Amino acid sequence: MSTDYTTTFTVPQPPAHVFAAINDPRGWWDGDITGTTDRLGAEFTYRYGRMHTSVQRVAELVPDERVVWDVVSSTLTFVDEPEPWTGTRIAFDLEPVEGGTRVTLVHEGLVPALECFDQCSLGWDHAAGRSLREFIATGQGVRF
Repeated sequence: MSTDYTTTFTVPQPPAHVFAAINDPRGWWDGDITGTTDRLGAEFTYRYGRMHTSVQRVAELVPDERVVWDVVSSTLTFVDEPEPWTGTRIAFDLEPVEGGTRVTLVHEGLVPALECFDQCSLGWDHAAGRSLREFIATGQGVRF
């Protein structure tokens, strides 16, 4: 059994709509994003104040099925561990279900042994579990 951070939710929208929303993290991920987020091989930087800076490379884009970002660098100032997200992978898998789409987010490498696990899990609970869901449904994410 994997100990990587995982969250799953179902939305009434079709996979194409969900895929487009995930690829527009400016709409649902609190903070500032620079760079291209929706092209294979592109890199983007995510910043949340002084607390979090990370660079993601778009590693997989399978329309209506899967989005994967490889984290190529990270700095989280609220923990002592150096670059806790560096080398991890953020994967969104979409599965059509009756009446909508099941979304599963796995942050591979974000495990309980990391000092940041509890706070980062809460962050993902908000970003994906609340804000992304709302962005998919209404076009407006939920901000802290």
